[in-house]
Amino acid sequence: MHRPPEHSWRNTVYEVIFENDTPTGKVFDIVLLWSIVLSVAAVMLESVQSIGEDYGQILYDVEWGFTILFTIEYVVRIICVRRPWLYIRSFYGVVDLLSILPTYLILFVGGSHAMIVIRALRLLRVFRIFKLMRYVGEASVLMQALRASWPKIAVFLLSVLSIALIVGSLMYLVEGEQPGTGYTSIPASIYWTIVTMTTVGYGDITPQTVAGKFIASTVMIIGYGIIAVPTGIVTAEISLASFKRGITTQVCPNCQHEGHESDAKHCKSCGDSLHG
Repeated sequence: MHRPPEHSWRNTVYEVIFENDTPTGKVFDIVLLWSIVLSVAAVMLESVQSIGEDYGQILYDVEWGFTILFTIEYVVRIICVRRPWLYIRSFYGVVDLLSILPTYLILFVGGSHAMIVIRALRLLRVFRIFKLMRYVGEASVLMQALRASWPKIAVFLLSVLSIALIVGSLMYLVEGEQPGTGYTSIPASIYWTIVTMTTVGYGDITPQTVAGKFIASTVMIIGYGIIAVPTGIVTAEISLASFKRGITTQVCPNCQHEGHESDAKHCKSCGDSLHG
């Protein structure tokens, strides 16, 4: 079943800007990728005072150039999708809007104080970096592994927080009466436990008694093992995800769901046709 002829140009545009497994789609993604990188670089350079003073007008013009480019892309994406509001409310739709909104606000907001606020809002354009993940094949494997490992990591974090609560309470009982140690409360002792367990070691709170030092040594050793656990969980999921074959960049025109198999004809999320 094919879409009406009058909408065929939308199908063509959709395949170019939403798919990167076609020659034209790859070219579009490469151009967009470099545009994102250069626009973020312009934001960073503008924050350097010496560069901003010498090349402020050039960076201003560059900013408007990228803003217009991203605006055109945003409007075209809305036009060619079947359900525009779904895209507008999606994560990447919000990223697109945040990347162009601050520059336009300059035209409607006046005053020196307002300009300072708008200048800070320009940093929102950095959010467009998140869209780079759509153009890196390995990123999909990583995101799939993170989603699959999240329940295990959540249980692991809950266990770590329980250990921090128990050890922090114990350290408060052992070191709380010692003057100048910093264990003034259970929350402060829990803070020390987390800092020590993660091997950060600020040194602002240190044990003084023999029992406290023994507990601290135990927490340090446990910390090394704790760091390795989430890494092992994610690594195992990445290895499992790497064995999956035939996953393409096909995006459902109806619900914007990604990650379909190469021979899929219908979306596994909403059941709509992937090819019209």
